Amino acid sequence: MVDELKRVADLVRQEPSIEKKTYYFSAAYGITNRTYRYSFSKEVLIADLLLTGVYNMLMERLNAIKAGNQNVLLEPLVFEKICDGLIELAKCIESNESIFEPLGDIAVAGFSITGIGNYLKEKGELKL
Repeated sequence: MVDELKRVADLVRQEPSIEKKTYYFSAAYGITNRTYRYSFSKEVLIADLLLTGVYNMLMERLNAIKAGNQNVLLEPLVFEKICDGLIELAKCIESNESIFEPLGDIAVAGFSITGIGNYLKEKGELKL
């Protein structure tokens, strides 16, 4: 699982297309989903739920942009923060440390592209 999460982060970082970045990111929750099916843990389940939620936020924003809504764009920094979070998540899993911080960073990056998250970012209250 650790190596796979790192690979997903590398693929997302290297890909220039926003659509393809989002596609590659979907593998992250696929990894956690497979993992908890074979070796259940609350931590992996929480990671799976959060990664799935962030993927859904990305897809909603991507679909809104494609439909012509340019109010909130998918900045490269959002994907950088998600990738940084995936790398840290892999490290925490590998060293059996708390996964709260990296999951929190991924959640904030995903939330920043929602209407409310973007508003908070523009106000200076949400920082990536």
